[in-house]
Amino acid sequence: MPGKDSIVIRLVLVITLFSIVIFAVTLGYNYYRSRAILQNELESNAHNLAMSLVHRVEAQLTAVAKVTAGVALSLEISRHTERELLDLIRATVENNPEIYGSAVAFEPYAFSAGKRLYAPYYYRDKGKIAFSRLEDSYLDVPYLYWDWYQIPRELGRLEWSEPYFDEGAGNILMSTCSVPFYEGTGAARQLKGIVTADVSLEALTNYISSVKILRTGYAALLSRNAMILAHPLNEVIMNETFFSIAEARNDPYLRALGKKMIRGESGFVHYTSIVGFTSWMYYTPIPSTGWTLAVVFPEAELLENVRKLSMIMAAMGLGGILLLTLAVISIARAITKPLRLLTAATDEIAAGNFDVPLPAVRSNDEVGVLTHNFQLMEQSLKEYIRNLTETTAAKERIQSELKVATQIQASLLPRIFPPFPEHPEFDIYASMVPAKEVGGDFYDFFFIDDNNLCFLIADVSDKGVPAALYMMVAKTLLKTEGQRLGEPDRMLASVNRILATDNDSCMFTTVFCAILDTTTGHVRFANAGHNPPLLIDSQGVRYLALKPGLMLGAMAETVFVTERLTLEREGILFLYTDGVTEAKNGEEALYGEERLLRALQSAPQADLANLVHYIGAEVAHHAGGAPQSDDITMLAIKMKTNNVNRQQAGKGRE
Repeated sequence: MPGKDSIVIRLVLVITLFSIVIFAVTLGYNYYRSRAILQNELESNAHNLAMSLVHRVEAQLTAVAKVTAGVALSLEISRHTERELLDLIRATVENNPEIYGSAVAFEPYAFSAGKRLYAPYYYRDKGKIAFSRLEDSYLDVPYLYWDWYQIPRELGRLEWSEPYFDEGAGNILMSTCSVPFYEGTGAARQLKGIVTADVSLEALTNYISSVKILRTGYAALLSRNAMILAHPLNEVIMNETFFSIAEARNDPYLRALGKKMIRGESGFVHYTSIVGFTSWMYYTPIPSTGWTLAVVFPEAELLENVRKLSMIMAAMGLGGILLLTLAVISIARAITKPLRLLTAATDEIAAGNFDVPLPAVRSNDEVGVLTHNFQLMEQSLKEYIRNLTETTAAKERIQSELKVATQIQASLLPRIFPPFPEHPEFDIYASMVPAKEVGGDFYDFFFIDDNNLCFLIADVSDKGVPAALYMMVAKTLLKTEGQRLGEPDRMLASVNRILATDNDSCMFTTVFCAILDTTTGHVRFANAGHNPPLLIDSQGVRYLALKPGLMLGAMAETVFVTERLTLEREGILFLYTDGVTEAKNGEEALYGEERLLRALQSAPQADLANLVHYIGAEVAHHAGGAPQSDDITMLAIKMKTNNVNRQQAGKGRE
């Protein structure tokens, strides 16, 4: 019987599981596709139903708004006596059955100088037209402070009020259409009052609440502030808002949906209805008032038939998968035998025996192709191992040669300190840390006669092997010309002409070259585009102000200038390359000249080796483990005594 790791078992499991997955995906796709189609049709139907209701409501509200605006225009273009005004208002209510009541509310003293407030109001009461005065009906809060008056007054345009219960006047749930009217023109134009037309919401809400969708669906009406105006649950009408329900449920989605409604947006969303059913809702604004009309479709009723069809398809699919599994078992057993032979041969290959013979290819089926591919793989592995061996050997040879180059380069630089023990009048120390195996920075010092010491530091453009080769040439030339010419400016000019000739690689080097008279402390120096050194003496630590000079190798006719200074006793001249000041940390911040100046102020100055190592440690601390991007080279020279000092010391001993 096949084991649990047998290809038969795995093949059966894989194909069966994939068949189940494919069928499940297909069934799921069919279900959700059907649901999507149904949803699209539902959205279209919901849109049509909602817009039909909106148009009916909008038609009624638009008619009221036009009548109200007409009355306001009439009051602006002609003057009316009090009797004419009352007749106009009464006729407006009588001739427009959709208007519950109408009023003209004047600004203080705008109607008559003897009356501060005047607002006649006609409304329907038990089938008759009744009359009242709003300035008398609103005793606690004058009509000037009601929303239906204040909002259009401030905005200067037609406005529908939020639904409210008009206690004291109409005494019903209503919404008011308000239009301001003015007198005068241009700069003299000023507000005279507000014309209003009230619409009873009772008939409107009864009509909307009576709409039935499927078995338990419904339509609802919300105000601009999401107050529920019409809903099958009477207890929520004018008592709850969309936001209060969202707050009670702690439902951010419902809160966001309410915000969209009050912004006047339309949408088709999936949500849990107020009565607790998962539903689909289409909502759209009523343009004239900014209210929102929503129609709600219970999801369970929509998808009832889709779920029944999906269950039938699932039962049929499971039966098909069972038959497929039996067929797979039969085919897998026929494949197993040649695969076992191939498995035994590949075990030998895995153990490192690449010469083991593979089974002969007897067919062009998948097993035959697999055997052929293993044969190609065996040959490719042999070739790869041979190439890898050769590549590794070549890489090791290059690494060995680079190590030798590093040693050669290091041997070219002075490494024994003190280098001139027979000259106690000065001390000198230097170090160079290349960024790669070999670098382009270098330093050198040598006597050009018995008393004059030439010392220099240089930085070659580029890094690695090319820079190291250029460095060797430049170092040799500088030493040769220095011993021959004996002056910094002449040395640099001569070496520059040689390097600039046939400089196809366009490489160059910056150099600071100086000659110290060890008997007097006088220093003659010239600069070829190098960083300014620092002088440490009794006046403190400071950078030398160098005359500008071009680097070596750029232009053959460059002229260099010799400058002079006197290095006093215990005075130190500190030379460095830009690898010190341009050392970066992990945040790409440079070490900088200011940090170097502060570090030299606090560095030990008695021993030059300690001073150089201290600066190197400060640079490394700043880098914080970041990769070194440039060679770091430093040279320090100290004047310890001179001929005058030695003569005075000799007389003292006598």
